[in-house]
Amino acid sequence: MTAPPTARAPAPEAKPPFYRNVKVLSWAFQVAVFFVVLAFLLWLWSNYLTNTANSGIPTNFDFLSNPASFAIPGAEFDSNESVRNAYIIGLLNTIRISIVGIILATILGTLVGIGRLSQNWVVRKLSTVYVEAIRNTPLLVLMTFTFLGVVLQVLPAIDEAWDLGFLVVSNRGIGVPWYSEVSGLYLLAVLGLGLLGFWAVARWRRSVADRTGTPARAGLYGFSVFVLIWAVGWLIAGPTFTLPEIDGRQIEGGIRVDPSYFAVLIALVLYTASQIAEIVRGSILAVPKGQGEAASALALSGFQRMSLIILPQAMRIAIPPLGNQYLNLIKNSSLGAAFAYFELTNVTQITVGNGSPAVPAFFLALVFYVALSLITSAVVNLANSRFKLVER
Repeated sequence: MTAPPTARAPAPEAKPPFYRNVKVLSWAFQVAVFFVVLAFLLWLWSNYLTNTANSGIPTNFDFLSNPASFAIPGAEFDSNESVRNAYIIGLLNTIRISIVGIILATILGTLVGIGRLSQNWVVRKLSTVYVEAIRNTPLLVLMTFTFLGVVLQVLPAIDEAWDLGFLVVSNRGIGVPWYSEVSGLYLLAVLGLGLLGFWAVARWRRSVADRTGTPARAGLYGFSVFVLIWAVGWLIAGPTFTLPEIDGRQIEGGIRVDPSYFAVLIALVLYTASQIAEIVRGSILAVPKGQGEAASALALSGFQRMSLIILPQAMRIAIPPLGNQYLNLIKNSSLGAAFAYFELTNVTQITVGNGSPAVPAFFLALVFYVALSLITSAVVNLANSRFKLVER
């Protein structure tokens, strides 16, 4: 009896040589591109050092200790102070207009985006006209119009200013009540403490709602704590503030909103809000229609349906593109240099015009803008990870 033939084991598949391996080729290509880019950058740097050495242009940052030789309106800054302090004030002015602009543009853009989907024909058409008109207008043109056409022409001259007792409006600035003898750092600390209290109380109320099933009302409780902290901080500092008043051709007391700041802020808010409105409208349309139908079945009103069901889901979709608009607003604030608003770019231009080396000066401004953009991106990414849907 013959034994059955045994099955022959398959021969091991031969591995391709390393120069035909896809992974090896991919890594080799990336390494080659890296070294080519690095060599190009080193060549540019070498040319820069050679040209600056031949022309005698300094490349260090010693100019930061030189006197600025220019004044900054609306700030306690003397022309004899250093360029370093001028950069700090320019950076703070950029941050000031960016934060206020982001908040106002988000509010206005959300309202206009909802208005574009309104059942009211007038509201819908007005929102559409606003978006199409502003979004297709160059920002510099819009800024020029708000400065020359609104601030300088619509607002009254200082000798005919609108004095409402607590508010003074003129084309030399807008005076509003403000604290007296209270530092900005103290107000910033109170604001930070209030926001921290808001977050802690809101988180506690949500945890209570998860355990007991009672309504969280996190926003109501958090806002109450925020107001309480502000009230306590105001009492500790002393309930004293000054009212604006006209003194000759100047506004004294309170705090004065510079005309250039007002014009640049209005243009940034109007332009960015037109972009945000389209983001909000698209995000609302991306929410499944069944969500709105379920809300209607529960007899929720139109306001409740939008604020409690549709808009929270839409904002989850809108967060990433909103972050792009926030970054655009920060960078577009540099256009304020054309209207004598002393933000970072304007301070840099004047510094270079007074004899400081251009490359280090603008490199420093570039670093500041990159830092602001990275911080904004980190906050937006944190919000996106916090509010994104978690699949189970």
